[in-house]
Amino acid sequence: MKITEAKTFVVGNPPPHFGGRYFVFVKLTTDGGVEGIGEVYAATFGPHTLARMIEDVCERHVIGADPFKIERLWRAVYGRGYSLRPDLSLVGVLSGIEMACWDIVGKALDKPVYELLGGRVRETLRSYTYLYPEPGEDETVYSDPDLAAERAAACVAQGFTAVKFDPAGPYTVYDGRQPDLEALDRSELFVKKLREAVGSGADLLFGTHGQFTASGALRLARRIEPYDPLWFEEPTPPEMPEEMAKVAAGTSIPVATGERLATKYEFARVLDCGAASILQMNLGRVGGLLEAKKIAGMAETRYAQIAPHLYCGPVVGAANIQISACTPNFLILESIQTWGGFHAEILKTPIRWEDGYVIPPDAPGLGVELDEEVAARHPYDDDALHLEMSEEPL
Repeated sequence: MKITEAKTFVVGNPPPHFGGRYFVFVKLTTDGGVEGIGEVYAATFGPHTLARMIEDVCERHVIGADPFKIERLWRAVYGRGYSLRPDLSLVGVLSGIEMACWDIVGKALDKPVYELLGGRVRETLRSYTYLYPEPGEDETVYSDPDLAAERAAACVAQGFTAVKFDPAGPYTVYDGRQPDLEALDRSELFVKKLREAVGSGADLLFGTHGQFTASGALRLARRIEPYDPLWFEEPTPPEMPEEMAKVAAGTSIPVATGERLATKYEFARVLDCGAASILQMNLGRVGGLLEAKKIAGMAETRYAQIAPHLYCGPVVGAANIQISACTPNFLILESIQTWGGFHAEILKTPIRWEDGYVIPPDAPGLGVELDEEVAARHPYDDDALHLEMSEEPL
């Protein structure tokens, strides 16, 4: 079997844009007509530039390759141009291609990918959602603790057993920094109100975006510790896990990190220095499914758990489901609400969510198919990046 064609899709994500402004998909086709779909999560360049990067990698390394030889293809792309190190954009491109290869392999063997990576160990996958504004609302839910508590209770009523929120305020290209007293007070009040609203019916997942120094993060952790959050997410910037390890050692709240990391090499540093006990790899950025499985295996030896991250489209979501279903040390899966809206519309068969849990599909490959007609109706014509940080210091 050989890969004969690669096609990219840059799809605008309509308002309210949950999961980002756009999704970038890649479809690979073999000489036997088997198609595989992948998704690239790379925000460092515009999506059309990124699509051309995918095409360049496919032209040089993927066309003519055997999709079953994933390790060989992975090393060829990872080392191209004398790189051989975690380049976030290149590894994002590689992730989508690798994902599409696994989709082809699963379809060729008529097996879900999770059956090819050790076999399914869970029939259902616990999931959580971020607290998002309701249709027609502004973003007050991000700053109003009473509204956020009301929304958290509504999520629990839907069936969720965990909710995530990030009340610590803006993040910038100048982080990490010390939180000011207003941010500390607001964060403590948020956690207090949400705990009162959900009781012991749901875990609270406190998110930040690498905003703080280690000492600043510890000041914040002390404020929210009495309310027993399940995790404190990315409390310091991603470059120096040794600094994050100071936070992990200084609080009883489990530290979670990984959405901005790529490959087993960066996650090995996190584990070796004790920076986090919950790893949040994003399958569209980390290096793909097999790389995520290797990271999960490393984590298992340290009694660390995985909680795959999602702030992109449903093909990465499908890959997250596959890796979670076959991983013994899986903790929880990020959902975009209940997988409705455009995340359902862009797929021929939506991801199945029931009472707080995702049901892994029995279909071969990744278990999802891109609706190319829907993709064609939603081109992305803007020039904004997937996510953007403030370029002014606070």
